[in-house]
Parts: sequence; C-alpha cells; structure tokens
Amino acid sequence: MTGLSGAGKTSIARLTIPLLEEQGLAAEVIDGDEYRKTLCKDLGFSKADRHENIRRLGKLAYDLTRDGKIAIIAAINPYEEIRNELKEKYAAKTVWINCSKEELIVRDTKGLYKRALLPDGHPDKVKNLTGISDVYEEPPSPDLTILTHTESADDSARQLFQFIIHSLKQ
Repeated sequence: MTGLSGAGKTSIARLTIPLLEEQGLAAEVIDGDEYRKTLCKDLGFSKADRHENIRRLGKLAYDLTRDGKIAIIAAINPYEEIRNELKEKYAAKTVWINCSKEELIVRDTKGLYKRALLPDGHPDKVKNLTGISDVYEEPPSPDLTILTHTESADDSARQLFQFIIHSLKQ
C-alpha cells in the first residue's frame, strides 16, 4: 500500500486482516511506522534510505508469503521506481490509498501537517513531509486505488479484501 501520512493505510490493513482470517487465510500487516523503530531504525528519510526501507519491508513481506501468509505493507512508499522494483522482484501489487490533501490536513492524525505548514524558521516546523515539502510520486497505474476521503474505513477494507481474494484466484 502506498499513500500519504494519515491516508488510512494502516487502519485499512488492520481492518482487512479479520476479513481474511474469516476465510481461513493467514495475513499480517507490515506497518512502516512500526518497522522504522526496529528493522529500519538505522535509516533516515533520504531517497536512498527510503528505497532501502521499502526493500527491507518488501523482503519481509516476500518471506511471509513464502510461509503461506498474505502480507500487507502499509508504508508511504513515495517513489514509483521502488514500487516497480518490488513488482518485478516479488510480484507485489500496488494499492494506492488516495486521500485528498485537504482532507489529510483536516484529519492530521499525527499533527504532521499542522507542523509542516508552519512558517519557515519556526522551531516546531516539520521539514520534508512527504506530499507537502518532500516528493510523493502518485502511482500512474496502481493495481487498486482506494479513495479514503469519499468512503468509510470499513468500506475501504472490504474493497481491499475483495481485491486480495480476486488476486489469489489469478
């Protein structure tokens, strides 16, 4: 899953897990925020580090799929180049969790947008917020787009669930 901070990636992924488990499918969420504290704690937010972060999460996801689990990576994943790399290397699918910037600023679940929009020189200003003051390349042809500013989290999870079920049948 790719999308800006606060778009709903982790929430949707976590709501999808029980739907999959009801079908007897083992699944796990790989939360980019959580893995930044462990597996990827040595990485910063440069383009090279962001690529390495996603490579590590992609390898972890691949290992889980080899063990028979469905792996859902919930990470910003801002670069098309690395999304394509995971697609080529692991047959990963790209699910774009798309939410309007206006809605993200209203939601501001982590207070990041408010801090990113502070005036330059403010001591609390967040620099390099993806999609505001740092790069976010919208996926030109995602396998699935979920519009979280127009539907509920439960509806979004059902959409992701249906997509996964359909993908497993192919």
